[in-house]
Amino acid sequence: MAMAHALNFCALDLGAESGRVMLGQFDGGQLRLSEAHRFASAPVRLTDGLHTDVLRIWSELKAGMTMAARKANGAIAGIGTDTWGVDFAFLDKQGALLSNPFHYRDSLTDGILSKAFKRVPRAEIFEHTGLQFMPINTLYQLYALKLRKSPLLKTADRLLMMPDLFNYWLCGRTVSEFTIATTSQCFDPRRNGWAVTLLEKFGLPSDIFCPIVTPGTVLDDLLPQVAEEIGCRNRVQIIAPGCHDTALAVAAVPAQDKDFAYISCGTWSVLGAELLQPSINEQSLAADFTNEGGVAGTYRFLKNLTGLWLVQESKREWLRRGEDSSYAELTQMAAQAVPLRSIIDPAYAEFGKPGDMPARIRDYCRQTGQDVPESKGAVVRCALESLALSYRKTLEQLESILKYRLDPIHIVGGGTQNTLLCQFAADVTGRRVVAGPVEATAIGNVVMQAIALGHVGSIEQGRELVRRSFEVVTYEPHDTAPWNAAYERFVNLKKT
Repeated sequence: MAMAHALNFCALDLGAESGRVMLGQFDGGQLRLSEAHRFASAPVRLTDGLHTDVLRIWSELKAGMTMAARKANGAIAGIGTDTWGVDFAFLDKQGALLSNPFHYRDSLTDGILSKAFKRVPRAEIFEHTGLQFMPINTLYQLYALKLRKSPLLKTADRLLMMPDLFNYWLCGRTVSEFTIATTSQCFDPRRNGWAVTLLEKFGLPSDIFCPIVTPGTVLDDLLPQVAEEIGCRNRVQIIAPGCHDTALAVAAVPAQDKDFAYISCGTWSVLGAELLQPSINEQSLAADFTNEGGVAGTYRFLKNLTGLWLVQESKREWLRRGEDSSYAELTQMAAQAVPLRSIIDPAYAEFGKPGDMPARIRDYCRQTGQDVPESKGAVVRCALESLALSYRKTLEQLESILKYRLDPIHIVGGGTQNTLLCQFAADVTGRRVVAGPVEATAIGNVVMQAIALGHVGSIEQGRELVRRSFEVVTYEPHDTAPWNAAYERFVNLKKT
C-alpha cells in the first residue's frame, strides 16, 4: 500500500575508489534511487605512506547530504553509512582523530603474514576468527604498527572501523557495527565478540575496540550542528544498516530462494553463499574462505578475489600516457580481441599493487610461456576472461565445502554493467547468471534503513521490494567447451 508521502533515506556509500551519496525514496510499494553526489575516494600518498583522506571524504559526504536534503525538501528520515572493510582510524581520549588512517594498499603490511604466523600459527588464527588470510586485514595492519613501534597503539583510546568513524561524526556515538567488525580478523564469530585472546597473543590492546551493534541498529539522532550544516529541518536518525558495503550488496540480491551464489563485483570481486552459521573447519581453512557477517542473522561464506581493479588500473595507466578510453570503449575493444588467448592468475601478488598494470599482465604472460597481449583490447580481454575463470575455481571450491549446488549466480554492483564479464561468468560456470541491480550496496543500505525504522518487515520483504523496483538481466551459458579447455590451462598456470 502506497504512503501519502514518500520517505527519504540518505545512503552514504563509500568504495575504495569512489564515494557517492544516494537518495532513496520509498512510497510503500516501490523504491527509487537517485544520485545526489559522487566523488573520488582514492587514497593520497604522503611521505610516510598511502592514507585514506578521511577529512576530505567527510567534507564530500556533507556536500552530498546537503544536495540530498535539497532534493528531499529538507526531510530525511534516516542516514546510513557503508564502506569497504579492514581499514580503521584511531581516536584519542577526547574523541579527536589521532592521525590520517593508513590505506589497505599501503606497503605497511608487506610480508606481514609470515611474521604473524611465527607469533600465532595460521590454523589457530583461523580457529579464533574464521577469516580469510589477507595481509590487508585489520589484525595484520595493527601487528605491523606494533612491529614498527608506532606510538599510535599506545596513544589510541578507541579504534573505529571506517564507517564507524563517519557514524561517530554524524551522531557522536562510538560503536562498531557487526558486519564491518567481522572484516577485521579481530572478531570471534563463535563467541560473537572481539577475539580478545587472539589480540593478547599478538600483544595488541583489546580495550580500544568498541561495543558491537547488530545491522539495522538505530544509533542516535543526527547531531544538531551537522543537521544545520546540511539543511535538514526534521528529526534525522542515524542508522547502522550493515556498514560493510558487501554485506549490503548481498542484502540487495533479488533472490527468490536460498541456494544461490552471489558475486559482488567492483574493484574487488566477492564470491560466496549466505549461511545461517559460520563454516569454520579444515576444508574452509585449506581453501582460504572467510566468514563475514551478513544482515538478518546470516554469515557470508565467501572468498575475496581480485575484481575490476585489473581494468581500472590499466585504464589509469593508459590515461597517464594521454590515452583516454572509456570503460565502454575498452569493453568493446575486448569483445573484438581473440578469445582465450592469454590467461593470468588475478590473485598474483604483483597485480594487487598500483602501477603499470598492462606491463605486469604482459610480463606474467611472457613468464608463463603464453602469447603476450599487446593491444588494449587484448589486455582487457585477458583480464576479464581470467576473472571469470577465477569465479569458476572459487565456485567449485565453495560447492565442495557446502556439498550442494548453487544456482543461479547473482552478480550485483558495478560489474553488472560489464556485459562481457557477465556472459563470460555464465559460459565458464555453465550456470544462469542474473545481473543486477547495479547500485546494490546503496539499495541494500536504504532497504536496511527502512527495516530498522519499521517500514519494511524483513529482509525477505526487502528482497521482494528490490525485485519490484529494479530491473535485472539474465545471461544463459553458451558454448562451454572452449572454456573447459581454458580452465585446465588456468588451474595449471606455472611461471617459467
